[in-house]
Amino acid sequence: MMVDKINALTIRTPEGIEFSRMLAGPVTRFLAWSVDLLAIMAINKLLNVLLGVLGLISRDIAMAVTVLGYFIVSIGYGIVTEWHWHGQTLGKRLLRLRVTDVRGLQLRFSQIVIRNLLRFVDSLPVFYLVGGLACLINRRAQRLGDFVANTIVVWSPPVDEPDLDQLLEGKYNSFRKHPHLEARLRHQVSPAEAQIALQALVRRDEFEPQARVQLFQSIVNYFKSIVTFPQEATDSISDEQYIRNLVDALYRPKSTGSMS
Repeated sequence: MMVDKINALTIRTPEGIEFSRMLAGPVTRFLAWSVDLLAIMAINKLLNVLLGVLGLISRDIAMAVTVLGYFIVSIGYGIVTEWHWHGQTLGKRLLRLRVTDVRGLQLRFSQIVIRNLLRFVDSLPVFYLVGGLACLINRRAQRLGDFVANTIVVWSPPVDEPDLDQLLEGKYNSFRKHPHLEARLRHQVSPAEAQIALQALVRRDEFEPQARVQLFQSIVNYFKSIVTFPQEATDSISDEQYIRNLVDALYRPKSTGSMS
């Protein structure tokens, strides 16, 4: 079930977990596209230099290859970057935007291809007039490519880091007795994975009890597949405390003692 708010889309999963995504407006998206356009122009400029030799052989062939190359770069740039950066291009990264599935599901490659193939329609007649108008009249700020691909573009505002001392205050960390495993954990866990554990703790009160239990259990099982701590360090603690220990080990590696 999805409930739209002004400039935001709230998604509620079947497990009872609810989260809100801030929708990107036409102006911010246009600025991101302007950055991407500069990147595309730079790539095409380099391509033209490389095709300069071909022009000495045949100007017609060189012109045809140049036009074809511009089309491939214009479409391929968005497809490659959004797939590689999980819904982001260079412009979107700079402006903190990201393409996501409208239902909050994992973005599929076919969705990326569809929304980028329809970019030419959205750009008609000039300066994304069709796409911009579609964003203005669509309650999810979708251009035509987003509407067909079932995607939205969201904005991620800067997030203040929580006070870890307050979040973890007074909690005994049994993982501290195994510094070599903590070091391995910090080495193998990505920043994005660490953020999942941290945000689960920060937002624990926003989840329904059953959904929170399921979510914490899933997170713990995932991290156990990365690094396995001895049985004596994990047997007597809840999944929530397990995640607290993880966050303490990942974000406060220089702390001393056994208190989080």
